[in-house]
Amino acid sequence: MKKIFAFVFARGGSKGLPGKNLLPIGGVPLIGHSINIAKKLPQVSKIFVSTDDAEIKKVAEIYGAEVINRPEELAGDTSPEWEAWRHAIRHVEDAGEEFDVFLSLPATSPLRSSDDVLAALNALTTDTDAVITVTPASRSPFFNMVSRAPDGISKILMPDGGIFRRQDAPEAFDITTVAYVLTKTFIAEKSSLFDGKVRSVIVPKQRAVDIDDNLDFKFAELLYTEACNVTGK
Repeated sequence: MKKIFAFVFARGGSKGLPGKNLLPIGGVPLIGHSINIAKKLPQVSKIFVSTDDAEIKKVAEIYGAEVINRPEELAGDTSPEWEAWRHAIRHVEDAGEEFDVFLSLPATSPLRSSDDVLAALNALTTDTDAVITVTPASRSPFFNMVSRAPDGISKILMPDGGIFRRQDAPEAFDITTVAYVLTKTFIAEKSSLFDGKVRSVIVPKQRAVDIDDNLDFKFAELLYTEACNVTGK
């Protein structure tokens, strides 16, 4: 059986929503939601939080995750996530830990369910390098998404002659941050997610909210409260 390690990558700096990764929803900080989901999955052997922030480190340990100290050069606004992934893998291996499957659970998706993550894990077959989670897109680059020049002139992003109705456009999906599942060797050998064979699993929109700014956060709070009211939690 392949060994699965879960990782949460949470920088201290966030310009769109300061202190984002520690903001509470339902009394639980965002990184806590990611850690708690990983703890619900018996398939996951260990949980790590990679961060540069002292407060995030404290909270991660409170919720039962092991901390990886992320270097400053991998914690900036423009730092590539892929390199942070590689750094975390090296840290784990240098500590003598061996594993096969890399599961990233970004803190920005607190509404995910354990079933969503399990579906992504199960989709990583022997002929697949990576699994992403997606949700149906509200707009299509073939129909109602445009590029815009400085003078305001706009053009459809992907013109395709005979498409005049949204229903005729190819089905489009948004990538979510619900879960990323990859083989450890793929991350080591390739330079980006789509350098290999990528499979996707669909997550309902109500569980696929990706928190980037305050509006996203308030929307996630509303959906979380509604879900709790329905389940009686």
